[in-house]
Parts: sequence; C-alpha cells; structure tokens
Amino acid sequence: MENIEDEIQEMPVSRIQDGPTEKPVRKPEINNLSNIEFLMDVSLRVTVELGRTRMQLARIIELKHGSVVELDRLAGDPVDVFVNDHMVARGEVVVVDDKFGVRIIEMVSANGEKVAP
Repeated sequence: MENIEDEIQEMPVSRIQDGPTEKPVRKPEINNLSNIEFLMDVSLRVTVELGRTRMQLARIIELKHGSVVELDRLAGDPVDVFVNDHMVARGEVVVVDDKFGVRIIEMVSANGEKVAP
C-alpha cells in the first residue's frame, strides 16, 4: 500500500441518457380482427345468478330434499350474467327444449352501469 495513487487510471465516462435506449414496443390494435382472432377459441366460465341469501349454519344443516331456500329476488326479476366472475349482463330466465336459458335484456359495463345498445 505504498502509493495507491500510482495504480489508479483515468477512464473516460460516457454520458448517461435520461430516456430508454430501446425503442418502445407497439401494442397491437384491439380492433384489428387478425390480432384477436386467435382468442376466439378460448373457453370462459359463464355463471347466471338467480339470487342470494344468508343462512345460519344451523338452518343449512337442517336442509333436506324438498326444502325451499328463499332468495333476495322476486320472481320475474332479471338475473345477473357473469363471465369469469365479472358481471357483464342482466337477463330473463327462459326455457329452451326443457332446459333453462337466459335471454339477455341489457349489457353492463365494468362499473355496473347499463350499456347503451
């Protein structure tokens, strides 16, 4: 450690740029059909909610064949349609070839407001 200053060499330092050095990646346009066409075969979970209720555990344990669970909606009220747990529409229950179905009566935005047709 006799003379440390003799071992130090000066090196040129380049100026650091403020912005990114790489070009930003362009996002594909969502409206372009060729960009979303590959998503058309993706399977999504669709759930229709007829209504809800809260019950004490003692009442749930007492449920048996023939028990009726009262829901928070009236007969004829619209049902909620969810796609992957996000409400997307409201509809009315219909019967199609002995199976239940839902006729969409209004679409709903992400914040729960009615979407204009």
